[in-house]
Amino acid sequence: MLLNTKFLRPTSDPRAVSRERLSSLLAPRNPKRLNLVIAPAGFGKTTLVAQWCSRTSSPAAWLSLDEHDDEPRRFWQYLIGAFEHAGLAGLAECRKQLTQNAGEAVTAAITTLVNVLAADGSPWNLVLDDFHFIRGHEIQRQFSYFIDYLPPGITVTLASRTEPPLPLARWRVRCWVQDIHPGLLAFSEDECRRFFHETMGLNIPEDEVRAICSRTEGWVAAMQLSALSGGGQATATPGTPATNLKSVNLDVDERQISDYVLAEVLDQQPEELARFLLDTACCPRLCASLCNTIRGAQDSQQKLEQLLTQNLFLIPLDTQNQWFRYHDLFRDALLQRIELKDPERAFQLRKKTVEWLLDHGHVQEGITQIAHQRDWPWLARVLAEHGNNLIHGGYHLPVLDWIRSLPDELVKDSPQLQMLRVWGLFFANRVDMLEPLLLSLEDVLDRRVADSHPDAEGALGLQSEISLIHSYLARTRSDDKSASDLTKQVLKDIDHTQIPLKSVTYYGLGLDYYGKGDLADAEEALQSAVRYGQVERKPSTVLSSGGLLAWIQYNRGDIDLALDTCTEVRRWVDQHYADPSQPRLISCWQNSSLTEIYRERNEPQVAATHLAPLLEHVKGGTEPGQHVIIQYVRGHLAFSEGRFQEAIEVLEDAADVGRRRRDHIVFEPPASSALLARCFLAIGQPEQARACLGPPDDDKFTNPLNREQNLISIARVMVSLGQPENAQEILEKLIPDAERHSHNRHLVEILLVYGEALDCQGRREEALEMLDRAVKKAANAGFMRLFAEESPRLRALLLNLPALNAPGTWNATLVSMLRQQEGSSAPAPEASTPVPVISANAGASPLQEPLSQREMQVLALINEGHANKEIAAKMEVAPATVKAHIRNLYGKLGVGRRTEALARARNLGFLES
Repeated sequence: MLLNTKFLRPTSDPRAVSRERLSSLLAPRNPKRLNLVIAPAGFGKTTLVAQWCSRTSSPAAWLSLDEHDDEPRRFWQYLIGAFEHAGLAGLAECRKQLTQNAGEAVTAAITTLVNVLAADGSPWNLVLDDFHFIRGHEIQRQFSYFIDYLPPGITVTLASRTEPPLPLARWRVRCWVQDIHPGLLAFSEDECRRFFHETMGLNIPEDEVRAICSRTEGWVAAMQLSALSGGGQATATPGTPATNLKSVNLDVDERQISDYVLAEVLDQQPEELARFLLDTACCPRLCASLCNTIRGAQDSQQKLEQLLTQNLFLIPLDTQNQWFRYHDLFRDALLQRIELKDPERAFQLRKKTVEWLLDHGHVQEGITQIAHQRDWPWLARVLAEHGNNLIHGGYHLPVLDWIRSLPDELVKDSPQLQMLRVWGLFFANRVDMLEPLLLSLEDVLDRRVADSHPDAEGALGLQSEISLIHSYLARTRSDDKSASDLTKQVLKDIDHTQIPLKSVTYYGLGLDYYGKGDLADAEEALQSAVRYGQVERKPSTVLSSGGLLAWIQYNRGDIDLALDTCTEVRRWVDQHYADPSQPRLISCWQNSSLTEIYRERNEPQVAATHLAPLLEHVKGGTEPGQHVIIQYVRGHLAFSEGRFQEAIEVLEDAADVGRRRRDHIVFEPPASSALLARCFLAIGQPEQARACLGPPDDDKFTNPLNREQNLISIARVMVSLGQPENAQEILEKLIPDAERHSHNRHLVEILLVYGEALDCQGRREEALEMLDRAVKKAANAGFMRLFAEESPRLRALLLNLPALNAPGTWNATLVSMLRQQEGSSAPAPEASTPVPVISANAGASPLQEPLSQREMQVLALINEGHANKEIAAKMEVAPATVKAHIRNLYGKLGVGRRTEALARARNLGFLES
């Protein structure tokens, strides 16, 4: 049962100062989604928001949070309850979903809530007061998802003592956030006057009101400190006149508020407290342990709580009074004071602060402080020690920036730093830059070994890392033997080095086995990669290895096991490396696996939630192998939902990138062309489907899974073209290998298409036997959606199959889904960017190589005057992909620039004049 009083908006105090200028900022507007009212206690956050809510005509839901609400289900039960209490209908399904124990129940409830808000169409306001009580990483991530997918017109307002660890930087770039911080909450002179006279009931003379307002710049906390610094204290209660407030020093100048606080607050503090403020000013964040260490004392927690009580510009970063920071202006003023009075002590305090940060796992923050101090030798030493873990923890880009900031001679003299640069570039997917750097590094190491350098043993250890990088580069060249040999050699040598490389090495080995189609060996290697990654504390390797492992388990037919793998890996990473203030560490393999798993389980909305973060990478530009995988699963989801045109567009993009950038991909990506052919079959274009695939004996695929997928699509096309005997011949050869290597998903598809081929030959009884085998195999594995993706003829055969009419939840669900598919009168509406109209004369192209559909779309958008970035946004592809289409377009048209391309296209009839 929910506590209804938490949904009641506080009654506005008639004596409270009216804040019209702030209320106007809180008002809804496009594209804003979030009001963020952040300030310490006593800044009037709740009063401001309650005043605004009482005056708005839009429906408003209010929720007052407390420390008991920091649990996902309870939080979302109350949030949904707030909407219900305010009158939003249709939330019964949300409540039902939250009672389920499934891991994705909360996500499903949030998705349903978003859909209900969209369907309602009203401009709702949601206020969450005291949001600082919500500390759980899982709730923060779920809330981020909620904000990301809010429908237009919904405004959420958070009132909090601390800034929540949400992706605010990204939202601010999109103009989604209205920040109301202490600076905006500062009182104007008139508000200051009314605050003292009406709200506080204090009889402050007019000249003193003006002086305090000017001196404090309207900041309430600073106004209170002004009174304290002047030695006066109001004794009257609110609403009661008082005249005993002692006047403050009215010698006002133009100094910034930080100068004021330094002069009027620091200098009037007891010597012991002032010394604490100066000694801890070097800390970017403060906690008792850090302050005790640099001060050589044990009373820092009491000092921090004393500062908090006195409101001395100390801002809490949590609700347990463990972490704090000074206001930036106040801290800058303190630093200036101590560096002026005692520069040697200031230097020692900064050094102790960085050492504490490094010793207590705040490595990135410590390195940032060193870089800020421009202590290059110290930065080089710390990077050599900690850089590897930072890179494998997902911080490869900051490491590259730090290395670039170092003087060249420091990097040239350090093989460790050169190796870090190689790893950083590798994880940044800049593999084309690695060969010359590796050659240079190998020369340095050879000289050190030959000259018996003191670090010769370390140089030998780095050889294993170099070999490992070479193995990945060999994969980009499809040199599988060299890649495998190098990887196995690293495994032999690795126990003799001090470098934790087993996780990355086993991941490479898993890629090798996966490329050969040896799923059992690949699974074993990837399980080792996950295990060693956890021991070595390499979260990015754990996610990638676990994601590929789940992808294999899914294709093998163990869908539940694949989901468990993703869940366990995600839980470990979130437990050890979750930082809600940073972007969530994700893996292309894992999110793609989850997208495929939930798509196959006929839960497309959940699948889309796992796909959504990957689309950000496509838009921003990502490594070509990841680009192909993301577009493949995106196309597959669109295909499953009947959005065939969108699927065709993204799969053509995937095939194009995979073909052009093959030398930059360390594995053979999924066969996008095979899925593309199925899209053309679905819209009744078998000839176009056949053109995507090539001949059955095409050797372009080295991965057996991809080769099987391609051949199955070829068999589908042959059935569609009335050649079932040829299809049967192909499928007969595939069955033994698919069974032997446990390619169970493909085996189900093979048996289904085989059954259709037999039925086309009038061999109905044999066809039903083959379909019966497919159904039994799929039921054991939990496959579902793949049946609905087959041809109408095959779906009709399945509905009459006796095996599917037997009792059972899986059978009933599958039959219901097939009947729903058969009852659909039209494909689902397209969600992709409309393709601009091209002249019908384009079909009679005299070009030696015809323009592809994507190139025609690019041509039309160029004709409309769009820049490359605009074209990329409309087509929902990376800018680099648009550039590639334009290069191909120019090459086929025989032109060198846009104007020539448009003129040539009009002459050929591709565009209307």
